[in-house]
Amino acid sequence: MKGDRSLATSWPVAKKLWQEATMERLGPSAGNFSAQSTSFQDAVRTLNTLQTNASYLEQMKSQQGDPQTKLEAMELYLARSGLQVEDLDRLNIIHVTGTKGKGSTCAFTERILRSYGLKTGFFSSPHLVQVRERIRINGQPISRELFTKHFWRLYQRLEETKDSKSCVSMPAYFRFLTLMAFHVFLQEKVDLAVVEVGIGGAYDCTNIIRKPVVCGVSSLGIDHTRLLGDTVEKIAWQKGGIFKHGVPAFTVPQPDGPLAVLKERAEQISCPLYLCPQLEALEEGGPPLTLGLEGEHQRSNAALALQLAHCWLQQKDHRGIGQLMATRPSLLQQLPLAPVFQPTSHMRQGLRDTEWPGRSQVLRRGHLTWYLDGAHTSSSMQACVRWFRQALHRGERRGSSPEVRVLLFNSTGDRDPAALLKLLQPCQFDYAVFCPNLTEVSSTGNADQQNFTVTLDQVLLRCLEHQQHWRRLDEEQAGPDFWSAPSPEPGGPASLRLAPCPPHTHSSGSLVFSCISHALQWITQGRDPVFQPPSPPQGFLAHPVAGSGANVLREAAAIHVLVTGSLHLVGGVLKLLEPSLSQ
Repeated sequence: MKGDRSLATSWPVAKKLWQEATMERLGPSAGNFSAQSTSFQDAVRTLNTLQTNASYLEQMKSQQGDPQTKLEAMELYLARSGLQVEDLDRLNIIHVTGTKGKGSTCAFTERILRSYGLKTGFFSSPHLVQVRERIRINGQPISRELFTKHFWRLYQRLEETKDSKSCVSMPAYFRFLTLMAFHVFLQEKVDLAVVEVGIGGAYDCTNIIRKPVVCGVSSLGIDHTRLLGDTVEKIAWQKGGIFKHGVPAFTVPQPDGPLAVLKERAEQISCPLYLCPQLEALEEGGPPLTLGLEGEHQRSNAALALQLAHCWLQQKDHRGIGQLMATRPSLLQQLPLAPVFQPTSHMRQGLRDTEWPGRSQVLRRGHLTWYLDGAHTSSSMQACVRWFRQALHRGERRGSSPEVRVLLFNSTGDRDPAALLKLLQPCQFDYAVFCPNLTEVSSTGNADQQNFTVTLDQVLLRCLEHQQHWRRLDEEQAGPDFWSAPSPEPGGPASLRLAPCPPHTHSSGSLVFSCISHALQWITQGRDPVFQPPSPPQGFLAHPVAGSGANVLREAAAIHVLVTGSLHLVGGVLKLLEPSLSQ
């Protein structure tokens, strides 16, 4: 890791990589595969020199300038790349923001509309394994060849049009990918593009979109407080910034405060804003809807996705959008209720076939069951814990042999790890394992894992702090189980309320590993049929907990592993457990 590598010193390296890459011809023949692969890796390494999201956040926190100027700068980058904001109107965009569930909502929406035979583009963040996952055509990440071609084409264009008075010719990492997505979608002639906001909404670089077809706001909560504000109302103001004059917008049930802010934002610019009815209302008179994503919290995301897809089809005069049913009055009475309609067979198929890795995902591997969810806010962690405990209950094995529960956790940015870990305490883990979001100690050979903004010492120190928080919480574990309380979510279904679990009468062992691979080696003990790494390093079991725990894990009838706290951690685990995702 090169934690002290600056943006300025990266430009000569980036330019050299570009010059070398443009020397290579990308052809379809098998003989060119090595050159294609190298060029793709060079493209990703060069992209990484444009800062990672973490670095961009730190840059934003230190700047006190008018955030509106950043949107204006994005428009200038767009113009330098050869496009105008009016060109984006041709993409028939669905623009989605929110604190939790916005990615899942986008995935549901994209899959529903693809079920109608439409060619879809989908821009999302972050990626789990490969950066090209962020730009999808018909649900699939763009190919390495297409990514490489568009990356160097955009990079060269921005180099050629840079201002001689400016020392910075390139947009930051996320901005560059946003520009690249627009270019890919236009060239590939998609029928529509589902665009997920990066952070916030009002000043997010995706908000150069002027005329989306429809907008959506998923569940709101506390996240990125130093950028967006320290109350849900302030965050709602930022999220409502994507509303546009005359463009329909939909939101799910929210607490009264932020809902009032969204309503005010919509009224200020004459944006028709509607409240999504519960999914149960759309199921009346027909069979229950089956969702491809697990967890009760996904029903809210699916309800929003149905409204977004229905509105898009309606706006585009598409046939077969579902029969309207009697509309009920809004119980909250702050917003008009969105239409209640009978979902079509295409909509049902889309919801059923939706895949969105790393969110409420279960992988069963012999004696091991992996539960992967990138929850990283308090509200999303509450939903994750409910899902995990329900999944455990459904999959409980009847027998006398011991079953072991393991937590694999990491948290980054300005999140409160102590608060997240406290929410995880009622799961009664036998072991808590902490590690950085690095698949290996050295990421030199994997450009998608490279991060020039932190050192290994920094991320390991944070992991040790997580371990200290966990030990402190373990000592306080005798308190009541707050999970028996009603769901704090407005309109949250009663099925999310779980019965109290018995008092946690044992302390869990905790360990810190230097990378994900080492953590998985200890957790699996060679029992995962896919993850079969080389022999562990010397002294791997020197710690007493590591040694005794290894024996327990080897003899357990079942091992249940929850991986959470960071989507980047989940992505690193998936990279090792599902090698096909790296192809």
